[in-house]
Amino acid sequence: MIKRLLTPDLKRLLGKFPAVAILGPRQVGKTTIARYLSKQIKSKTIYLDLENPIDRAKLADAYSFFLAYSNYCVVLDEIQVMPKLFSVLRSAIDNKRKNGRFILLGSASPELVKGASESLAGRIYFTELSPIHLNELTTASHIKKHWFRGGFPKALLPASNKDYIDWMDSFIKSYIERDLNALFGVTFSVSTMRNFWSMLAHTQGGIFNAESFARSLGVTAPTINRYLDFLEGAFIIYKLPAFFVNTKKRLVKSPKVYIRDTGILHRLHMIGKAEDLNGHIVVGSSWESYVVEQIRLNLNNGLQLFFYRTHAGAECDLLIVKGHLPIACIEIKLSNLPVIKRGFYESALDLKVKRLFVLTPGSDDYLLKSGMRVCNLTDFLKKHLKKIK
Repeated sequence: MIKRLLTPDLKRLLGKFPAVAILGPRQVGKTTIARYLSKQIKSKTIYLDLENPIDRAKLADAYSFFLAYSNYCVVLDEIQVMPKLFSVLRSAIDNKRKNGRFILLGSASPELVKGASESLAGRIYFTELSPIHLNELTTASHIKKHWFRGGFPKALLPASNKDYIDWMDSFIKSYIERDLNALFGVTFSVSTMRNFWSMLAHTQGGIFNAESFARSLGVTAPTINRYLDFLEGAFIIYKLPAFFVNTKKRLVKSPKVYIRDTGILHRLHMIGKAEDLNGHIVVGSSWESYVVEQIRLNLNNGLQLFFYRTHAGAECDLLIVKGHLPIACIEIKLSNLPVIKRGFYESALDLKVKRLFVLTPGSDDYLLKSGMRVCNLTDFLKKHLKKIK
């Protein structure tokens, strides 16, 4: 079992809040980590899987159930299945305020689940368990396998590449045909959603244009935006916003959209093995999305990610911002001998940023005369990102 870096934080949070919610996509390891945590805390625990009709029946009178188990830590798995529980949890917590009473596991953002709008402010801490990220692997030599297969444990860990393919194909099929409908209590067209995933994979990291997708899929732009919101709420895609500044320059303002897990991306492209990535049309955008996701998962608190692009050609792949102040510009290159275009330097001048990085898969760590640092992704995550605050 790979040690998840979030575990110590979760143990600390259970000592500070009555409820801790662990959110993330299906099959990411939320149940495994909850069972581990339940063994670490001092109180007795009870686990309920809300997709199991027997466990759901136990909560027909949820308030009385929580009252009867007020001295237990109650683990509620797939909380989005019973969104009405949020209001009951509020009353139960207020009736007996005790830290570590509830661990909630969910595969969907509560903001998009019907009936889950009840405020638990001050009573609950929401955190996300992502697929395994690069800093959780023991050696940097795993980077190629991790980039190709992604971070879902049952995709990353099998010795056989065929096992990864079989699991990932099943995962994608289940999400498209069943899980998204179940997560949000809505009905999607399976064929439209399958085509939407395919289009997202083929435009990975591109500027999102809902109208273009709508025309191709024969639906309206609001429907496309709705689909995108649900995929974001299910932790499948990430929208990287454009950075706006007070300038006379004409700026690109639409977000970039990435399928977060590159294992999903590669299976949607039907890429069979890591070696087949070389020379594939998606390899550049795949590497860019991999770098963006790994930085996002390891970013210091209080920092945000954007991209910057002007219609005149100035462009920064990734911009780290503190408040409204840009503090680092990052260029993402697949080559270990990168050639930096003029547009990157222009973006740094526009934004008055002095910390400049070029990230590659495997180059040495060195400074150019311009003050720009070239390094590989592993070194950046371990040595440089922590210093950006």
